[in-house]
Amino acid sequence: MIQTPLQFLGATKLELGPVSEIHIDAHWRQGVDAHGVAWLALDKRGSSANTLSTDVLNELNERLDQIESDRPEALVIRSAKMPGFIAGADVTQFVGMTDQAVVETQLRKSHKVLDRLADMSYPTIAVVHGYALGAGFELALACDYRVAIEGASFGFPEVLLGLHPGMGGTFRLTRQIDPIVAMTMMLTGKRAHTERASELGIVDVVTQERHLANVIAAIVAGDVKRHEPGFKNSAFTLAPARAVAARQMRAKAESKAPQEHYPAPHALIELWEEHGADQPAMQSAEMESFATLLAGSSAQNLIRVYSLREKLKRLGDERAVQDGISHVHVIGAGAMGTEIAAWCALKGLRVTLNDLDMASLASAVGKARKLCEDRHLTDINTRDVLDRLIPDPDGNGVRHADLVIEAVSEKIELKRKIYADLQDSLKPGAVLASNTSSIELTQLTQGLANPSHFAGLHFFNPVSRLELIEVVSHPRSDEQVLARLRAFVTRIDRLPAPVRSYPGFLVNRVLMPYLMEALVLLDEGLDKTLIDRAATRFGMPMGPLEVADRVGLDVCLHVAQSLRENLQKPMPEIPDWFLEMIDRGELGRKTGKGFYQWSDGKTQNETSKHEPSLPEDTTDRLILPMLDACVECLRRNVVSDEDTLDGAIIFGTGFAPFRGGPMTYARARGTEQVADRLRELAARHGDRFAPDPGWGELNNAAETARTA
Repeated sequence: MIQTPLQFLGATKLELGPVSEIHIDAHWRQGVDAHGVAWLALDKRGSSANTLSTDVLNELNERLDQIESDRPEALVIRSAKMPGFIAGADVTQFVGMTDQAVVETQLRKSHKVLDRLADMSYPTIAVVHGYALGAGFELALACDYRVAIEGASFGFPEVLLGLHPGMGGTFRLTRQIDPIVAMTMMLTGKRAHTERASELGIVDVVTQERHLANVIAAIVAGDVKRHEPGFKNSAFTLAPARAVAARQMRAKAESKAPQEHYPAPHALIELWEEHGADQPAMQSAEMESFATLLAGSSAQNLIRVYSLREKLKRLGDERAVQDGISHVHVIGAGAMGTEIAAWCALKGLRVTLNDLDMASLASAVGKARKLCEDRHLTDINTRDVLDRLIPDPDGNGVRHADLVIEAVSEKIELKRKIYADLQDSLKPGAVLASNTSSIELTQLTQGLANPSHFAGLHFFNPVSRLELIEVVSHPRSDEQVLARLRAFVTRIDRLPAPVRSYPGFLVNRVLMPYLMEALVLLDEGLDKTLIDRAATRFGMPMGPLEVADRVGLDVCLHVAQSLRENLQKPMPEIPDWFLEMIDRGELGRKTGKGFYQWSDGKTQNETSKHEPSLPEDTTDRLILPMLDACVECLRRNVVSDEDTLDGAIIFGTGFAPFRGGPMTYARARGTEQVADRLRELAARHGDRFAPDPGWGELNNAAETARTA
């Protein structure tokens, strides 16, 4: 099992010193102990986790007024919520904040509060359990001492929102620890967990909850030495040293996050290079830079992506529906079945994995062990995961399972036979789900005694990296069953996307035109690396041909054939040479060769032998069919709304996050303009580009909104 703060804390209650119960209209608890130490505990009302909103900071400022008048021996600040210290700023406040002057004004007020905390005449102590992220980390850095309860972690995830730290983190962290390490943490969003945080000098003491009172007493007595900045901190006060380091940082940032699409890392590097030796100047520049970034489309769209993630999570809110699933039975120990089984075991569920091939079962256990290693689990926790994953060649687990997931090859008759064989063995209330990627569920319900308890659970490979799971309904689905499945998806730390059964469902219906058009472009003689480069320059995480290799060319072929047979819209012809590749066993990453050569799960570096030029319509030929498929899915009610669609496509395909999702991009570009461009492409390249009738509905709605 993954280590959580609760595991480290056990049954121990949080040490809150003398703080009183929180008032109904307050966020902070306050008290003074017998030794004259003041305590402030954040317990943000109406929230399961602490975030720093404007009202929380304003109240903190008022509390500091009271505390200063009492002249305490020290001040302890911590969280009264079990999950962690502070999860960052209240991101909901950032939505639509595009007035830079307003943002800077608010930032100056926030900085004054933290500066005041940093300038206290008595020791200030931040006690962190769980996490201290973003603005929470910045508040902790403003204190004199940081005490970490075992299991704590520290980080700045702002870069994932198109921002950099904006409440003093840029200058406080680079002053506190090795500036290069500090910049790396801010540029990547990676966390420093307890031991690493101690090694770096982020925290002064690591302890357990039961020893906290003694640690506080030792700090007050002057028996705890604070971490002092090292040699590198002095070296990087020199402008030439920062310039050299900044040049290296820029090159690395550009390769991972091009400035055109993701300006935040580059703004942070510039901030440190220009002002790293002058704290007041860096503080002022930090606020200005943050406000500029927040007003930009990249940050606003990435904040939208964050909101979409939270919305999808809420679709599986277990507080509303308990899934009742503790035992999962997976049928098929192929690539997907193994991934599903290992992930469910990792997340604390008992899993039986059924396959007649003992070698496949043995391989599945090995892959589960590798997953544990990749997740940095301890030997004990790895053992627990493997104990929960039970190879089951005889299929005995089906009788005890709350959820049975079929993950065999995409053959309708095979799936139907499996369902017929196990129907009588399902326990009452058990749910049967298929991991099919494209077969309409109505074709699979034939012969089922209880089709209302059958649904699709479409995982994406690799399950450990791709967060989305489509929860697929059909006309006879039971809504309570679907709600249970959404709750299950959330409980295993994935994102549920409710969709109706349709050829390709949602994600594959949208993704396949992107992949198939790449085949057409190859057939026209364009170089594969240039085709993929056109997509990545648009902002896709990888090009269509690399995606196809990762998915598996055989899987792509099956989905493509299914769409060609079942959609009313024309789809590109499948080239003979593509079929020949599959016949030769060149299936992509899983066989070591597809469009690219693969080794250890990575493509071998290849460069184009041709000049880097493509027809001007190449990017639109790849991207616009995806938008058209999105509109089709909305028109046909495959998905309920644009937010769910945008979230599903971002988290299911990696669609350029800084663009906010395909429908957000379409609206930013102009729905009329997109439809017109599709007509141009149709006239030039064929009816597969003809715009869906749904564009007319969107254009009419937009016109109505303009004239209202």
